[in-house]
Order: sequence, then C-alpha cells, then structure tokens
Amino acid sequence: MRKITVLIADDHMIVRQGLQHLLQTASEIEVVGEAETGEAAVREARRLMPNVLLLDIAMPLLNGIGAAREIHKRVPSVRILMLSTYHQDSEVREAIAAGAQGYIMKESASAELLAAVRAVAAGQAFFSPPISRRIARQARGAFLARGDHEVPTDDLTERELEILRLVADGSGNKQAAETMGISIKTVEKHRQSLMNKLHIHEAASLTRYAIAKRFVPCARPSLVPTEPATDALNVAAVSTGI
Repeated sequence: MRKITVLIADDHMIVRQGLQHLLQTASEIEVVGEAETGEAAVREARRLMPNVLLLDIAMPLLNGIGAAREIHKRVPSVRILMLSTYHQDSEVREAIAAGAQGYIMKESASAELLAAVRAVAAGQAFFSPPISRRIARQARGAFLARGDHEVPTDDLTERELEILRLVADGSGNKQAAETMGISIKTVEKHRQSLMNKLHIHEAASLTRYAIAKRFVPCARPSLVPTEPATDALNVAAVSTGI
C-alpha cells in the first residue's frame, strides 16, 4: 500500500512531536519531515513533495497563509491542511483563498487529524464541524441576501461544473488547464462564464458554494481511539499555551 506522506509545519517542537505521535498510529501515514518556520515549510515542501502539508497558521518569518499561498503556487500537487487555534471567518477565508483544502482546530485535532489527512490526501475538502457549519450558513445567507439562492445549476455546462470542482479543490487556472487538457485561456473563459452565471467573483466564495451544493465532498470526522496520541497532543497544548 502506498503511504500518505506528511510534512508537519509548526513552530512549537512539542506540538510537532504530539502530531507526529498521533499520525504514526496510522500504518498508511508516514511523516517525512518537519518545519518550524513558514519559510522552512515552503523550502521543505518543495524538497520533499509530501502528499499533505499540515500547516500551522501562526508561523514565524512567513505566516501560514503566506506559506500556503507560496506552496500552492510552486508545488500545487501538495495538499494543504491548516491547523490552528484561530478559526475566525477571516482566517478560514484567507486559508481557502491561499489554496488550503482543509482547516481543523487544534483543540479537536486529536479526534479529527487522521480523518482530515486521509480526506485531504484523497482530494476531498475537510473542515472541523463548527467551521463547516459556518461556511454553509454564510453561503446560504449570501444566496438569500442576493435573492439568487435558487440558482439553476442545470444552466451550468459540464466544463463549468468541472472548473467549479477544481477551483473548490484549490486548483489555479494553469493546474485546471492541465487536468482538463485544455488551454489556460479556455479555462479562463469558462471560469468567467461560471462566475457570471452564479454572480460569484472570488475563489473562496466559489468554494463555499461548491461545498454548500455538495459538488465537492466534505468528509466528516470520526473519533479515533488513540489515547497515547491524544495525551501527547494535550500535553503539547498545555505546555505551549495553545
């Protein structure tokens, strides 16, 4: 079985150790490296090419959002899973716009991390339940406020639906063009048409729309009975005050 390779980026060593201990309880997951700054995360992601980058949002030198944006640009094949104590709407929106495929909260990481890594590695979106509920609620509120909550998705072409899924998955125009086997200009044309039909003009909002409409699978976390790993992560949280 091919293993899911993971790079852990967090500025607290004890947190990295706790996360690694938790991930090592899954036989199909292998931690291939660590980074303690945003710049190191970018460098190691380019060198190691992991399947998943577990990235803290509050990183020194280059914060997690900036690192995610740089990694998504340079090595788009790396799936980015944000891990943070911060989960305000602005942070989540910025993370999605920067290319993150998932976002989980540190306080619930012991229960969600393995499921999140598996889901993101498989190309799915994964958000901690409170974040998922907020995204869905905000998307619904936005549709109701505009009066276009009954957007007929039947009006979208197959190309537009495919681009919607790719955008929600974090793909840029170049990566979408490679995936679909068409030119970047053609992708841009279909993407603009998609945005015009939905009256949505930014990638983060398209992602929320895709999740709300279930065009993109959003895995639900499951509790994983790993007491030693849970204890390690709890010790990390207490020791660092996160």
